[in-house]
Amino acid sequence: MESAPFPEVKQDISDELDLKVKKYLRGDGTDLEVLQDKKLKGQLAVREELYGKSAKAAAKAEKWLMPSEEGYLEAEGLEKTWRIKQESIVREVDILSSRKAYDIVLPDLGPYILDYTSNGRYMAIAGRKGHLAIIDTKNMGLIKEFQVRETVHDVVFFHNEEFFAAAQKKYIYVYNKHGTELHCLNKEHCRGSLKLQFLKKHFLLASINKYGQLHYYDITTGETAGNLRTGLGRCDIMQANPFNAIIGLGHHSGKVTMWKPTSTTPLVKMLCHHGPVSAMAFHHGGHLMATAGMDRKIKLWDLRKFQVLHTYTGHAKTLKFSQKGLLAMGDGSRVQVWRDSSGDQDYSRYMSHSMVKGYQVGTVSFQPYEDVLGLGHSMGISSILIPGSGEPNFDTWVANPYETSRQRREKEVHDLLNKLPPEAIMLDPSKIGLVKPAKRKERPSKQEREAEMEAAVVAAKSVPLKKKTKGRNKPSKMERKKHGVVERAKRPFLEQQMREDQGSNKKQKTNEEVEVPKSLQRFIRKKVE
Repeated sequence: MESAPFPEVKQDISDELDLKVKKYLRGDGTDLEVLQDKKLKGQLAVREELYGKSAKAAAKAEKWLMPSEEGYLEAEGLEKTWRIKQESIVREVDILSSRKAYDIVLPDLGPYILDYTSNGRYMAIAGRKGHLAIIDTKNMGLIKEFQVRETVHDVVFFHNEEFFAAAQKKYIYVYNKHGTELHCLNKEHCRGSLKLQFLKKHFLLASINKYGQLHYYDITTGETAGNLRTGLGRCDIMQANPFNAIIGLGHHSGKVTMWKPTSTTPLVKMLCHHGPVSAMAFHHGGHLMATAGMDRKIKLWDLRKFQVLHTYTGHAKTLKFSQKGLLAMGDGSRVQVWRDSSGDQDYSRYMSHSMVKGYQVGTVSFQPYEDVLGLGHSMGISSILIPGSGEPNFDTWVANPYETSRQRREKEVHDLLNKLPPEAIMLDPSKIGLVKPAKRKERPSKQEREAEMEAAVVAAKSVPLKKKTKGRNKPSKMERKKHGVVERAKRPFLEQQMREDQGSNKKQKTNEEVEVPKSLQRFIRKKVE
């Protein structure tokens, strides 16, 4: 038997694995030989080793994943992907996928707003005229619907489908999936709320009202985590950054502000448009933001440098990023989906969909882990197929569309145990857990201290003295005043020198051996004898 080919096969497998590992590494490793600090060098060595292990594990598991780069629409010849109609797509896909494209017409209760759970299994819809409902998207079964008989501005799910909140005309109400009212946030700063966002890792419900007050409510303790005044007037544009849980607000002055509950001032204030901001959205990676304004500009921003990447001409009333990075925008009765086909954050038109004439799109939302885009418009809700928008490989520890009631309960307990405090919200969450080393003050040398004291004396002598009235302007008094000014200029340097001398004397005494008195020595000798 010949065993020569086996080493070559192993070498090919290792080379292929090395190429895949490079894809998951965080760039080139740190040059540890340059560092002089042994403690820092050891910490970085451990961290680099962990990065290498995680990249190797991800490369080994990649072959078991479903193909994630394939699944987009492909055009042939002169054909354009945005000219392909939904009817053609529905006709070509399988039966189960074709059922995900639907239209629910509710003309008397719109316009509608919709929201999905984190696993994409359930959908909550809210009509402006008080209609609330929860739908199971797998079998399109209606779980519960009820009428609150007052205006509803927004609706949002909590950590799972068991609870959701609705921003109604006066207050914010919390319901369970059976339509039972559990709580009413009737505090002064919760009145007239226009938009809601839920921070899943912190269990915080964020709301912005018509007076420009941003309120954070902890749903686990029932306490207020933050009540902030933006000072920029009415605001109805709010989005949460999924990367760092920062709340972004779009204002009528064209500014975008970013907030956290423990700061009374905005962390970032950006002038994005020369007119009111009409929509904004954050990429799931957290480093890309899209904004649209009434100046008919759509801009993509790099949040690491807070600079504009690209500017496009157009208008959008609503924006939303998918899990794979597609950007959906709705304006009037038309919906467009843009795609970054080149990989350099330069988006171009990918798909387009026209609603029935007269339908006004109010909100767009991608269904997680599905190639589906949900639309809330003036005449009801609709769903269209967007190939390549959803993440095909879901992690059951993060979100499981097929979870049982037991798994849901266990996940809820784990999420509560892993809940992050409001203080953990910051622009760069990678800084959490790092201790900033204290800066050691270098003592100035004797020559530097003398030079500083001489400069202070010269500056004090150059200050002109005020001339007093007759009898109080004698040469002797003027001389004493000049001498006092010089002494006051020298005093801080002399006091600092005295403190340093005292500190050095104390250290010297502690290092010296303690002398035992002779009487105590005689007493110890007698006891020993």
